[in-house]
Amino acid sequence: MIVIMAKANKVLFITQEITPYVADTEMANIGRYLPQAIQEKGREIRTFMPKWGNINERRNQLHEVIRLSGMNLIIDDTDHPLIIKVASIQAARMQVYFIDNDDYFQNRLQTCDENGLEYEDNDSRAIFYARGVLETVKKLRWVPDVIHCHGWLTALAPLYIKKAYADEPSFRDTKVVFSVYGEDFKSTFKEDFPSQLIIKGVSADDIKSLSTPVDYTSLMKLAIDYSDGVVQNSESVNEEVMNYARQSGKLVLDYQTPEAFHDACDEFYDKVWESENK
Repeated sequence: MIVIMAKANKVLFITQEITPYVADTEMANIGRYLPQAIQEKGREIRTFMPKWGNINERRNQLHEVIRLSGMNLIIDDTDHPLIIKVASIQAARMQVYFIDNDDYFQNRLQTCDENGLEYEDNDSRAIFYARGVLETVKKLRWVPDVIHCHGWLTALAPLYIKKAYADEPSFRDTKVVFSVYGEDFKSTFKEDFPSQLIIKGVSADDIKSLSTPVDYTSLMKLAIDYSDGVVQNSESVNEEVMNYARQSGKLVLDYQTPEAFHDACDEFYDKVWESENK
């Protein structure tokens, strides 16, 4: 009989990119191989990513999960249907859940269009993605010990977990880890972005640290404010963001070589879990 000594036995990955569904990048490769490594170390995992419009559903054998789909999320006074799809990476024995919506993801590329221009509604897409993942995890009746967020599109998840979903059984005791990558965005979000964040459980006071207009650095700082641990995932990242993380008193995992990364994360999850559970 194998006894798992880890404290944080269930890890939820909310990521922006996973290969082979999108092109190989540093983030997409981590999205693919970190969950597999953590699963092979004996932990139970769930993995989510957006259903970007450039994902070939037929080739990758995506199918809709009817029992999880069907609810609407209200963003900017508009109902947006939440569609959940799933596919399997057979070699890893790993399922990937996809958050989909006709307005935000279908027939559109990732965060930039075919001309390399950032989509003007990336701010609303980030809201929809974060809330869509958390609503789906609730429906799964699965209780993660640690939630690891990858990519700036996931930066709102820590806020919602700690505020809007703080009393939900699925997230009441969850610890949040946020990864900082070299990839950023250059534009600023719409002026009404902060007001769009306010839902039940999230007040204007909770997001008062956001500078307006909201840029990449401001969004990253908000994610750090509501995280329990921060990982420097890329060798070169925004130094202001990482300095903010270090000065915040949060647990920080410095940049790791690819060879050491999986083991370092595995240890970091328990360290974060134990930090407020002594």
